[in-house]
Amino acid sequence: MKVGIVGASGYAGETLVRILLGHPGVELAAVTSRTHAGKPLAQVIPSVRGIDRGITFVPSDAAALAAGDIPLFFLALPHGAAAEFGRALVGSGKRVIDLSADFRISDVATHERHYGKHAAPDLLPHARYVLPELTAPEWKTGARIVASPGCYPTSILIPLVPLVRDGVVTREHIVVNSFSGVSGAGRKVEEGYLYVERAESAKAYGLVKHRHLAEIEEQLELHTGARTVIQFNPHLAPMRFGIATTITVPAAPGGTIDSLYASWRGAYARAPFVQLLASGETPDTAHVVGTNRIDMSAVHDPRTGNFVVTSAEDNLIKGAAGQAVQSMNLWFGFDETAGLL
Repeated sequence: MKVGIVGASGYAGETLVRILLGHPGVELAAVTSRTHAGKPLAQVIPSVRGIDRGITFVPSDAAALAAGDIPLFFLALPHGAAAEFGRALVGSGKRVIDLSADFRISDVATHERHYGKHAAPDLLPHARYVLPELTAPEWKTGARIVASPGCYPTSILIPLVPLVRDGVVTREHIVVNSFSGVSGAGRKVEEGYLYVERAESAKAYGLVKHRHLAEIEEQLELHTGARTVIQFNPHLAPMRFGIATTITVPAAPGGTIDSLYASWRGAYARAPFVQLLASGETPDTAHVVGTNRIDMSAVHDPRTGNFVVTSAEDNLIKGAAGQAVQSMNLWFGFDETAGLL
């Protein structure tokens, strides 16, 4: 099956290129870039030298892509730009997997509070938010656009949703602290992201109203049946890749570490990319970078009555490109792990 990537020169797009070039079931037939059109793929992304199949970047022209014979496009574009391409591609019968936030939030007013005016609200009924481990398989019927989750939400929702849904933890007083590698900010030249500024330095940012908060809380309500408010504290860490998340949440009456792990095992017994570590063994970003895996574990603090839940993932793979390919595999009938092991 032919696939294309719109916006293939950013960090997520580059990661998609590497994964799809090694996927046994697809042919990477088009990669686009406004700045690199006409350049060989291997010149822009040297890591694919020798496996690039002679591919050359083409212009990011929505009408031209819509007129071609590629049935599926990945959109690795900034927020706001993806909707423009989504309209043209879906209108011509293509399917789309979007890595931006343009289709992640179903409520237009909520989206516009965090991202500004929505460029294609009429497309929202055709979109499905897909977190493969949690979203019911009915999403595959009728979807034209897959909204692939953000990196922070993935690290939070996978550990937290089963516990809230099964009543192992309370809905109140949930505090989430997450640390992201600098690649999560995208490929851009700004003083705050220079090596001298970020090396040996960690800081909180986006407190109280980080953009991903709306996505997290909407999905928590969708999966657990009631509104759930969390305190989300994102941090920028002096590392290139990875997300480490710590969730502090009160145990519900009767909740034990055994019932917590039973909830996780029930939810993820057949999830190939979720690894449950023993209580007390803390996940490490060094062990998940380069994989489509999320590692997680939990401990109970009898002094406070809280569970302390930790997770780690690669922000560009499980948190972006790898998860998007995982959704493609499920959508088009490939093995869920194809191209990802």
